[in-house]
Amino acid sequence: METTHRTILCVDDDVDDRNLLCEMINKIDPDFQVVEAENGVQALMYLSKAKKEHHLPCLVVLDINMPLLGGKETLEKIQDDLGLTKVPVVVFTASENPNDKASFARKGIEMITKPHDYQNFHKLVQGFLRMCG
Repeated sequence: METTHRTILCVDDDVDDRNLLCEMINKIDPDFQVVEAENGVQALMYLSKAKKEHHLPCLVVLDINMPLLGGKETLEKIQDDLGLTKVPVVVFTASENPNDKASFARKGIEMITKPHDYQNFHKLVQGFLRMCG
């Protein structure tokens, strides 16, 4: 399954966090399209449609704590779907729980704690964009 190298799926229930991430991506590289989802249910619906249309995102940025379907459960469903296994996922969360970090690391997923300052946030988003090739 091919990814669309200029689309990023941002999954976070906090509209301010989604807006900040989208703004930062567009500031760094306006050629990227950011698709937003408020929870795991919306994310999986988008990914299902994108898979059928052969236009998967180049990256999923996933929060942990969300209503309806949280990040951990969403990640499990993504990893269980053979058509989605090539899509890189980064967990981008306010959580600093070392158990969460270790759990994601065992699954081959990087968990990044949202920074409190703009400069570090900018550097993290640049790293996300490099993951898209």
